[in-house]
Amino acid sequence: MSDTVNKVGLNFRKTAFVTSAPDISKLPADTGAEIAIIGRSNSGKSSSINALCDNKNLAKTSRTPGRTRLINLFKIDDGKYLVDLPGYGYAQVPENMKRQWQKAMSDYLQERKCLSGIVVTMDIRTPLRDHDRMIIDWSIAANLPCLILLTKCDKLGTNKRKEMAAQVRDMLSEFGGSFTIIPFSALKKIGIDEVRSVLSKWYSLSHSDEHTQND
Repeated sequence: MSDTVNKVGLNFRKTAFVTSAPDISKLPADTGAEIAIIGRSNSGKSSSINALCDNKNLAKTSRTPGRTRLINLFKIDDGKYLVDLPGYGYAQVPENMKRQWQKAMSDYLQERKCLSGIVVTMDIRTPLRDHDRMIIDWSIAANLPCLILLTKCDKLGTNKRKEMAAQVRDMLSEFGGSFTIIPFSALKKIGIDEVRSVLSKWYSLSHSDEHTQND
């Protein structure tokens, strides 16, 4: 069984839902460290959050992609949060609603001061679509660490997984940034410990930065 308590003491099993907000004005105070998870509506974003936190009921999943319509905030530990942003690129909803979601996402990414890292979920079989590239571009411009989560990797054999991860790494070289790439499966529990380790490091670094700024 995977150990949910990692080297810096974070226990992802303790993650609890805090609130849902239609926009950043309804979120709690802009303090602590938040890591945002974002991706296409059919990329397995909510399932990935549930697998990371070992709680299948934490983030709402649906057979109909595009059901995450609010900014959902989850608390891992004091001052450490996961943020589930609305999915993009797939939802069959009215255009005005899509614009509302896009504005909420854009405002969050550009204005939330405690944002400490970005996780971009993408189906390992169809990686780096247009919206994915836009988010990656933005993470570089904002000087934020970016984890590429190649979801549903159980759909491929081990060798094909490695091949696709290498292809994605090669494709990302055009962006000029530094990325972590992890093949991931919520269903088969592949890559969970690696992701927890990366996120814990980001939270730890963010905490160190706060102390440096406060000294």
